[in-house]
Parts: sequence; structure tokens; C-alpha cells
Amino acid sequence: MNYLIILLLVVLLAGFALTTNQSPSNGSITQVATGSFHDLSVAGIAGDSLRMSDYKGKYVLCVNVASQCGYTPQYKGLQSLYTTYGDKLVVIGFPCNQFMGQEPGSEEEIKAFCEMEFGVTFPMTEKINVKGPQQHPIYQWLCHQPLDGKASHEVTWNFHKFLVSPEGRLVGHFGKKVDPMDDEITRLIR
Repeated sequence: MNYLIILLLVVLLAGFALTTNQSPSNGSITQVATGSFHDLSVAGIAGDSLRMSDYKGKYVLCVNVASQCGYTPQYKGLQSLYTTYGDKLVVIGFPCNQFMGQEPGSEEEIKAFCEMEFGVTFPMTEKINVKGPQQHPIYQWLCHQPLDGKASHEVTWNFHKFLVSPEGRLVGHFGKKVDPMDDEITRLIR
């Protein structure tokens, strides 16, 4: 039985390593998920690099976002959460166009929309894939139990939230209907 579990784990991890390294925006994912959240990085919306290691010691709320979704008003709650708990928490918005094409704009358009409409000041990333064969390594880590150590999850819509502890462990995930300021989230970071 142990042999089968080890074999399954090796096959699963090998599958991640063999995944083609393509991103939806520029054609190059430069990494495959590892065992540590803090080893990962992503291009920021302005072209800078967001290294998860820079957020050691803080909770990180990863949220796949979209500008033309019924849940888009959650940007206001995400900003409020970031402002209220900024000493303990960073919110990172990951624009994604995989759900009914609800994030069709360029990074520049997304950034301008978020700043103008919701006053967003929390970090945002380039547009990424959160599922499928081109899934970004951060979402590989968040969604697969062998990597996150907690459980496997599938992102099924925009504004799915993952909370990572200051030590880099997955604390929980919250569906699209959970408001960012809901006690289900805030009780974990207080």
C-alpha cells in the first residue's frame, strides 16, 4: 500500500514537471510548483516580480479576480481587508480570463479599472491561468494536496480565495460567495 502511495506521488509530481511552461500572456512560465509557497513568484501587473518570499511573516490571500463578473464588487471588500489587516496580511489579485471571458482586458486596462473603480492598492499580477494544463505554479501549489499539504481544490469561478499562513502553509480556501470581510476569513488572521 505504501508503495502505491509513493508511486502515485512520484507520477503526480513528474506530471507537474512535464507540464509545458506557457503562460496566457507572454508564453513563458519560468517555474513549476515546488513544495514551498515561499519559493514561488509571479509577474506583477506592471511587469515587476512578486516573490512570495517577500511576504514571509504575513498571511497571503490569493484571489483570482475578473473585472466583468457579478462578484467584481468584491474588490471593495478585498481592499478593505488589505487596509484593515495590512500589518498581518497581503491580498494578491490574480486576474484570470478562464471563466466566461470575464477578464478580457490588458494588464494596463485591468490596473486602471481596479484603481479607478475600487481604489485598489493591493498587489495585482499579470493575467494567469488558475486551472488546466497552463495553470500557474502558484495555483498548482494552492490546488494540489501533494504540494500544499492540506487538500486538493479546484477553482470553479472568479473570486475564489486561498489563505496562506505567515509560515507558508495553506490555511483554508473560500468560494466566490464568501465576502472578503466575512468572519470566516477575518477570524483566521486576527
